[in-house]
Amino acid sequence: MKVRLPTPLSDYTAQAREVEAEGATLAELLDDLDRRFPGIRFRMIDEQGAIRAHIKIFVNRRQVPGIASRLEPSDEVLVVAALSGG
Repeated sequence: MKVRLPTPLSDYTAQAREVEAEGATLAELLDDLDRRFPGIRFRMIDEQGAIRAHIKIFVNRRQVPGIASRLEPSDEVLVVAALSGG
């Protein structure tokens, strides 16, 4: 399925902002992304398996509460990273 990534994560994907990944759940999709692009999952998911506070993940334009969310092959996943600075 199509996964759209924010610019800060494109360093892991050779600057690609849109990639393909597979999984029946968001957790499986993130594992697949990490196999293809090592290290990317840790930037989105913390040590307890929760979505990091500065990351929001949407499936078909609806924010998902956690990585156990079910996915369909036709779904589109959007990852958004909050901007910070001073």
